[in-house]
Amino acid sequence: MTVVTVNLGEIVGRRSLEKMIIRDAAESDLPAIVEIYNTAIRSRISTAQLEPVSVEEKVAWFRGHSPQSRPLWVAEHDAQIAGWLSFHVFLPRSAYRDTVEISVYVSEQFQRVGLGRALLEKAITDSSRLGIHALVGCIFGHNEPSLRLFEKLGFERWGFLPRIARVDEIERDLMIVGRHISG
Repeated sequence: MTVVTVNLGEIVGRRSLEKMIIRDAAESDLPAIVEIYNTAIRSRISTAQLEPVSVEEKVAWFRGHSPQSRPLWVAEHDAQIAGWLSFHVFLPRSAYRDTVEISVYVSEQFQRVGLGRALLEKAITDSSRLGIHALVGCIFGHNEPSLRLFEKLGFERWGFLPRIARVDEIERDLMIVGRHISG
């Protein structure tokens, strides 16, 4: 099991000693993961999923992750899940086997303190060990905070799909960001 202790005060330049632990998710974390995801669904800024999901619906998705190749990590603070990051297949054809799509979701009360950044930095750092050559993120064009975060960590805009999604009758653009992993 991967466990990393993160001092968010160091990440965001604050004096806070608040500690976060980033670790492999356990199935018992699934209710908290789903709660964070459902909050993101309601926000209409970070996922194309429009209807809330249940824990039961996400069990197969959870079990499709592997700590050795396609992990699902949670960030924990005082036994509370504060956010999560998942690696999943980018496209199912074998030529893309070393490219993964990553998704990052942070609980509302832990946003803007560096948690998303800590999760992404760990993903970048661990990608070589996981046999990953490239990381890809699919981000709505109006999700400027996420686009800025990914760009700060070396992701470039690799694709633009105009008005590809319809969210509450509003057409949304999709930005595809990516980063090659050296090593």
